[in-house]
Amino acid sequence: MSTALVIGCGGTIGGAWTVAALHALVEQTGWDPATASVLQGTSAGAELVTMLGGGASVDDLVAMHLGTSTDERLRRHIADTPGSFPPIPLPGFLNPRLLRTQRGLAAATGVAPVGRGDASWLQRLADGFTGTSGWPHPGVRMVAFDYRRGERVAFGSPGATHAEPGEALRASWAIPGWMPPVTIGGRHFVDGGAASTASVDLIGRDEADLIYVIAPMSSERGCRAPGFGGFLEELLLRRPMSQGLDREVAAVRARGTQVVVIRPDHADLAGLGAHFMRRDRRRAAFDAALRTAPATVERALAVSEEVR
Repeated sequence: MSTALVIGCGGTIGGAWTVAALHALVEQTGWDPATASVLQGTSAGAELVTMLGGGASVDDLVAMHLGTSTDERLRRHIADTPGSFPPIPLPGFLNPRLLRTQRGLAAATGVAPVGRGDASWLQRLADGFTGTSGWPHPGVRMVAFDYRRGERVAFGSPGATHAEPGEALRASWAIPGWMPPVTIGGRHFVDGGAASTASVDLIGRDEADLIYVIAPMSSERGCRAPGFGGFLEELLLRRPMSQGLDREVAAVRARGTQVVVIRPDHADLAGLGAHFMRRDRRRAAFDAALRTAPATVERALAVSEEVR
């Protein structure tokens, strides 16, 4: 059976939770992500795919978050975690036409200002985990959103626009209004999460019999972080991303592919909080996720068996 791993967007905090969930998945199934037919990531997911596709193990990623890693690339990367708030963006909208041609977050991307955050930390990560011919793993893909055409692109997939590893990672992580857009092959890209939290439907029908989806910015209806901040996050981000993921998963399952959807529940979100880029909460969020994610993964595996 061929198995793909799809990791969605989630920022600093969602990325930490994803590592804890991936660790639980490996422990409970014995599956090794290194054997995946496809490793697809969006935004923070693209970060993790960069490391996994470059030879890092799940245990390496856990050590990175615990501060016990001996790999200088991982130690440097965790130290490079961006600040909790972006620099003041440049005036001007990316592409107001998206308000007419897209819906949800993709439409809102059209009126986002131009981010001017420093993406060099992402380039360093890609340079550290890739060689002259790219990633050691042949199935690495990174999803970005072409905000001029209103199209998602999975760099690394058959027929996609060619991108160097650092370009693909920076494009996939280019949060509108936070990081600058990335131009590749004459096309202009921002964070893939602007159009879909995980883009699971971009995995081809014949590319995987089983897809593990880890989506920290998705959750069941009404499931949100505590407080008013959790209410806003659920309303503006989590709800539309969850609805989009549900549609994609239903379409992929309809063609006969098994999909295991792993996403945070109330207990997970209580430990993560509503601010997904809060740098000073990363370690506390990871420690909480190590406690809550195993039950979430176990439940996701059981539900997947029920819907087969």
